[in-house]
Amino acid sequence: MRINVLQHTPNEGPGSIQDWAHAHGYQLYIYHPYQFGFLPTADETDMLVILGGPMSPNDDLAWIKQERALIQELLANETPIFGACFGAQQITKTLGYPVTKGPAKEVGWAPVYRKSDVIPGLPEKLTALHWHEDMFQIPEGAQLLFSSDNLVNQGFVLNHHVVGLQFHFEPKEDNVREMVINDHPYIKGSVLNQSAEEILARQVPDENKNVMFQILNYITEN
Repeated sequence: MRINVLQHTPNEGPGSIQDWAHAHGYQLYIYHPYQFGFLPTADETDMLVILGGPMSPNDDLAWIKQERALIQELLANETPIFGACFGAQQITKTLGYPVTKGPAKEVGWAPVYRKSDVIPGLPEKLTALHWHEDMFQIPEGAQLLFSSDNLVNQGFVLNHHVVGLQFHFEPKEDNVREMVINDHPYIKGSVLNQSAEEILARQVPDENKNVMFQILNYITEN
């Protein structure tokens, strides 16, 4: 399987998604469209991962629109797609739903609650890393997968092969450090009221990697 990853900022990489790909012997190709302008084609994509970033799907940038054209093709082909944060918003925007400011800016560690049993074995409550202030709408036909105390629309699953999460399960310890040291000014104004030091001091829960694996296994099942 060829997994094409769209990375949108240097400090938000695939993290444990890369571990999952390696564990299965899959090939991982990482694209940086915001910098180089290149995207894979639908024909060479067996699975698409769309990561987070500081931009918005509402930005008038050619590569953002080109990403959505690719997503549209892959949705039509029923190709597995996973989107995190900006990536999840890109999926819903492709489906015709608006991306808007959420009720509160969430940056830091906070619980999310499972709202559907469609993916077997997910815990009822998990602690996730949040790094966002925009939100998506749940597409018609999709199931609400996660909510938080501050935002209902935290995750969705669509047609068995598409999952979008507003938060992050994929970062490992080094990834969290990279996000915080490079983007710590963004923490200001978060409803979670956590400092950079407090975010760094929190250990990444071991179960987050396990859940990331469960989600990826689910969307790639035949």
